[in-house]
Amino acid sequence: MFFDLGNAGKKDLIKDYYDMIIIGGGPGGISAAIYAVQGGIKPLIIEKTLEGGQMNLTELVENYPGFTSIKGSEISKKMGEHAKHFGVEFHFAQVMDIKLNENEKIIITDDGKTIKTKVLVIASGATPKHLNIKGEEEFNSKGISYCATCDGHFFKNQKVAVIGGGNTAIEEALYLSKIAKEVHVIHRRDKLRADKMLQDRAFNSSNIKFRWNKVVNEFKGDFKLKELELKDTINSELTTEKFDGAFIFIGHKPETSYLKDMLELDDAGYIKTDKNLETSVKGIYAVGDIRDTPLKQIVTAVADGAIVSSHAVRKYFN
Repeated sequence: MFFDLGNAGKKDLIKDYYDMIIIGGGPGGISAAIYAVQGGIKPLIIEKTLEGGQMNLTELVENYPGFTSIKGSEISKKMGEHAKHFGVEFHFAQVMDIKLNENEKIIITDDGKTIKTKVLVIASGATPKHLNIKGEEEFNSKGISYCATCDGHFFKNQKVAVIGGGNTAIEEALYLSKIAKEVHVIHRRDKLRADKMLQDRAFNSSNIKFRWNKVVNEFKGDFKLKELELKDTINSELTTEKFDGAFIFIGHKPETSYLKDMLELDDAGYIKTDKNLETSVKGIYAVGDIRDTPLKQIVTAVADGAIVSSHAVRKYFN
């Protein structure tokens, strides 16, 4: 993964005001920052982990124009370098609170910084959903993972389960198939939701097997995960099977806890926006996976960032 060591020790250089503050350094946030600079305003990206955000956890990106195939960590690095080339500053911290004072937004971070801005862009993305069943919390990081790129190497030549049937689940199953002896995709239906190209690859893989119409009823083990209790979604029959690991990919939930009812959300917790991606509070925008969008991809997040900054520059700085 790409760590921006060049920013280490520079937190004292962060100013107390920026024209635009962007919470989240993924593709949407970086795109917003680049377009902000091109529009003549000064942005700051606040990112809690790495430049590129969750792109760093993706093994390969194969649907972003210009790259036939590129590692998630590498495209993250390139986007970060692109932003810095235009003078974008990064501050590595977690946002703890946001306060509104007339037209100003005040951002408070976990390292004690208080930074003011005229325009705020929420680009903090979404986090993996949990099954919330017996044994999941107990064996989290003890055989259960939500990131194949991070933890797949622990299961070399072993038997693992991948739970889910969408693009992410099948992408990660394909990644794990290069490491594990067997990869069993456990899906509650009798067909996948993933794109056909991914399905074809998975069906043609010799060590990926499919367990249709099954859900995990319980994770079992002692000090680490050893078994999955599976429930048939048609006849409710329960079976127990040995597994060395389980990877859960059943979707994401928006990272909006720090907003504290500040913005209007939909029933699933995603931020509502207008056609310009402005929220219910003027001067606050949302981009990428944090909002209800029909397609959650790098390319759509990048487009969101461009739309937001182009609109904000015209509306609030001209």
